[in-house]
Amino acid sequence: MKLLIVIVNYRTPGLTLDCLKSLVPEINTVSGGVRVVIADNASGDDSVAQIQQAIDANNWTWATMMPLAKNGGFAYGNNEAIRPALASSDPPQYVYLLNPDTIVLPDALKELTKFMDSRPDVGIAGGKAVGEDGTLRISAFKFHTPLSELEGSVRLGLISKILRNHIVATPSPDDVPSPVDWVAGASMIIRRDVFEKIGLLDEKYFMYYEETDFCMRARQAGFPCWFVPSSKIIHLIGASSGVTCLKRVLKRRPRYWFESRHHYFRQHFGLARTILADVLWAGGFAVHKVLDKLRRRPRQDPPWLLWDFIRYNVTLWGHRP
Repeated sequence: MKLLIVIVNYRTPGLTLDCLKSLVPEINTVSGGVRVVIADNASGDDSVAQIQQAIDANNWTWATMMPLAKNGGFAYGNNEAIRPALASSDPPQYVYLLNPDTIVLPDALKELTKFMDSRPDVGIAGGKAVGEDGTLRISAFKFHTPLSELEGSVRLGLISKILRNHIVATPSPDDVPSPVDWVAGASMIIRRDVFEKIGLLDEKYFMYYEETDFCMRARQAGFPCWFVPSSKIIHLIGASSGVTCLKRVLKRRPRYWFESRHHYFRQHFGLARTILADVLWAGGFAVHKVLDKLRRRPRQDPPWLLWDFIRYNVTLWGHRP
């Protein structure tokens, strides 16, 4: 098998079906065989029935529905599909993680696989994401560090200028492939050799930071990550989780977001630098909120964010989540 595509569904059958429909003309653009597995994270609604019915009705022989026994999160759902594929008699050369809230644009799969074939040294690559209106979504990033936490929370021009090398969401070149620290898990292709060297996604991350962690572990094992702008998808950011959706009133941030962030910092920076990152984020955010009040800006952040950040992180300092 050339390519295994994994889509994790949780109560978003409509989005998943739209994603599958966009894959129909793309399956045959990749030579060597493509399979799609839709892992359902115990949705508890009619997701499995809806998606399976569409697979049968449209004769999508390349797609397989995989109902799971529990909702173990994004990493868990992907791993449940990847693990048996890697252990099979015909393991995929590449695994492509694809969000259900995406629409694959023409030649997206072809461009990613062509790039990976031409660069056997590259372990992970991701494509360009755009919104429904064609506006660019940043989908290639620098690793989070304690200083990036200050820059990202204070959101002040002078600080960002000083810490420009620590800005996580830095736009990548729009026309040529380029090396980056990590790419969004909404559209991420991974060489089989990476799994064989570092293992699967870390299931201690329920959602968020799992792709950041995976790309960091891959880099530490000698597998660089690249951004490939010729591979394009439409990404309805946060439509499946509701946490970062651009078109809705933001929800209060869930506990698992704080746990995932803490696990990432604790895993890669140790306890002391994790606490430093927390202090820098909280201090920067407090300054940002004061400036918002003085400038009478409307609230742009989830409710209770600073309180939840302090509460959850202080309770997490004593153990690994």
